[in-house]
Amino acid sequence: MEAIARYEAIKSALKGTQEHKEKLLLVHLISNYEERTTILPDVDPIEMIKIRMEDFGYKSADLAQVYGDKGTVSKVLNYKQSLSLSMIRKFSQLLKIPAEYLLKEYQLKTS
Repeated sequence: MEAIARYEAIKSALKGTQEHKEKLLLVHLISNYEERTTILPDVDPIEMIKIRMEDFGYKSADLAQVYGDKGTVSKVLNYKQSLSLSMIRKFSQLLKIPAEYLLKEYQLKTS
């Protein structure tokens, strides 16, 4: 948790600075640690996104900020629209979910 807190504190560090180098190292270390220790539940992609949103304290507005369209994010989170490839890429990176988990098929609501 300390590594993540430190990353959050320096994530806007300017390229070429010591903090930027530290940020890059932290990203590598955190990612490596999570890959080795995190076991993701076997749920559909939308539930996976919701779980990770809760883990990181994100709201749908945070996802919309990354994706750029609040309406589409809302439709996806409510099973009204499928994830697009662009969303999968962006949410995978933001939420630290391997893309293959987001590529699984899931049922949309029809009404």
